[in-house]
Amino acid sequence: MNKKINIKLELADNKKFDSSKLKNKTILFFYPKALTSGCSIEVSDFQKKMSKFKKLGFDIVGASKDDVERNTTFAEKFKLKYPLGSDLGDACNNLGIWIEKSMYGKKYFGINRSTFILDKNGQVLHSWSNVKVKGHVDVVIDYIRENNL
Repeated sequence: MNKKINIKLELADNKKFDSSKLKNKTILFFYPKALTSGCSIEVSDFQKKMSKFKKLGFDIVGASKDDVERNTTFAEKFKLKYPLGSDLGDACNNLGIWIEKSMYGKKYFGINRSTFILDKNGQVLHSWSNVKVKGHVDVVIDYIRENNL
């Protein structure tokens, strides 16, 4: 998906994330639901490796369709040093990660867990979809190193 994206997210404290105004290369990952087990592991894994991302020149931003209050609670619970954004608009739709899912025979729409590597201009350098949480953060770091991003 080597294309420029324009993603806007609501952050805590009335701040905004805008992929067209990045200061650094950025890892933007989307998780299905704040305060759930898989998503808790994912945000914690990114937090644990944050210093490695910083050394590689990357910022980290997590996002979901949860409201700002829920994401703020989530970030506080895990003492995250990076922001969690709320897609209150159509970012997930525009990225093609808002998909129909099924659980116990019930159909619903939700986020396809995905990660995007963005350059400073909001250009997608690489992406992963259908992410499996275990080991994913190391896969992202390895990809950055192997491709000298």
